Parts: sequence; C-alpha cells; structure tokens
Amino acid sequence: MIKFITTGETLAIRNEVLREGKLAPAQCIFPGDDGEGAFHLGYFHEGVLACIATFHKQDLTPGNRVKIHEGAVGYQVRGMATLPEFRGQGFGNKVVNFAIVYLRGQKVNYIWGNARKIALPFYKALGFEFISDEFEILGIGPHKVMYLKVK
Repeated sequence: MIKFITTGETLAIRNEVLREGKLAPAQCIFPGDDGEGAFHLGYFHEGVLACIATFHKQDLTPGNRVKIHEGAVGYQVRGMATLPEFRGQGFGNKVVNFAIVYLRGQKVNYIWGNARKIALPFYKALGFEFISDEFEILGIGPHKVMYLKVK
C-alpha cells in the first residue's frame, strides 16, 4: 500500500540505504523536504515501511540535453530507497508510477533527478531518459541526471 508520509518517516530508510547507516537521522534531511509542494511517498508491505521517495517542486537547471519550455513545472525525485529485504518486488516501481499519476493531476510537466549509477537500469525501465554525462557527488558516488516527461 502506498501512502503519503512525513519527512520524519523517511529518515531511517534514507540513512540505512543511502548513507549506509553512517549518519544521525537529522543529517538525512534534504533542503526543501517540507517546502511548498514537496511530498514523500512510502510503500508499506504488511505494515512495514519498505520503500520511500521524496518529490520536491524544483525545475531542472539549464544546460542539460533536454529543452524545457518556458512555464513548465518540474519536480525532482530524491531519496528513492528500498530496504534490502524488499528489493526486487516492484515496490519502487509502484511508488514512482503512483507519483507520475499524482503529478500529472497536479499539472506537472516533468520529473527529473540525479540517479545513482547502480539505479540507472531501474529508472531506464520506468522510461526515464539520461540527459547528462556521468558525474560524481562527493561521498556518494557516480550519478547521471535523468528526465521524464509526465504531461
């Protein structure tokens, strides 16, 4: 079951999956987590929060390989993570597809994000296009910018 959740509910999984358990939960808060239009989704399996994703109202910066028309509204996906024991069951796919449908209803034009190299096949299977060369995020690893038109 997918639900809208709070920032606080995302922190334990962000820390465990995205930061290898090395940070305090408060250190896993993203700028904009509670900003206007931001939301968090969680997939619950038998009552356990198994997968999370955060979506911030944030336009893609110029200079990437996609032309964004003036006035287009973009959302950035951040903090997408599934607990190891729940991977491969399609929960992440369901969360992203739920977000796509929801954002279409909000008149959002596109979703973008910085995808970890290890997650590129996951996002490609969902229809995301990679619009940057590989780059390094210090302390986290290699990424590519991804883009998906939703409207």
